[in-house]
Amino acid sequence: MKEWFTNLSVMEQIFFWLGIVSTLFLIVQIVLMCLSSFGGDVDVDGDGDIDVDTDSGVSIFTVKSITAFFAVGSWSGLLTCALASDKLQWLAVIVAILAGCAGMSLVVLLMRMIVKLQCNGTFDIDKTVGQHATVYVSVPPSRSGRGKITMNAQGRFVELDAVTDCDSRLAVDEAVEIVSTENECTVVRRLEIAAKTEQSVENKE
Repeated sequence: MKEWFTNLSVMEQIFFWLGIVSTLFLIVQIVLMCLSSFGGDVDVDGDGDIDVDTDSGVSIFTVKSITAFFAVGSWSGLLTCALASDKLQWLAVIVAILAGCAGMSLVVLLMRMIVKLQCNGTFDIDKTVGQHATVYVSVPPSRSGRGKITMNAQGRFVELDAVTDCDSRLAVDEAVEIVSTENECTVVRRLEIAAKTEQSVENKE
């Protein structure tokens, strides 16, 4: 094993160590995800996501997808180095990048499918109507854009997309009430407005 490793080129050694580290890290993440699925309290969603969201709400650049990029890309690059001649070693970098992007795309696709299954099978967003939540990402006024809210619903902590009909932006950490849902997105309003509306209704009665 030692003799085999010493005979590798510098590029092959880099691919080898990147592949070992990223693969071990990916295995750890899979194990944690399985533990979480079986009811453990492991926080697998703490990915440190870069805020580049897809339409499904799954971020493209997460720890899982980046780890998959390096794992798939490194082993593909190492294999290409072994098969290509010395003059074509530069192809290994291109193959590694393309294979890594394919691995990342596969992870994002799988995460989208998992999110859809969770939304369709275990979480009913319509049941959140009338409940209170906290603004996590500020919500633009008059439905000019989407923000995010967080809340405890149906036995778990969830993060949901949100829009508002209010004339002013809903700030981060502001308390809101969910008044309706549209296309897997909540429509929220300030609790102050909700309280005034309820009071006016009671006065009319």
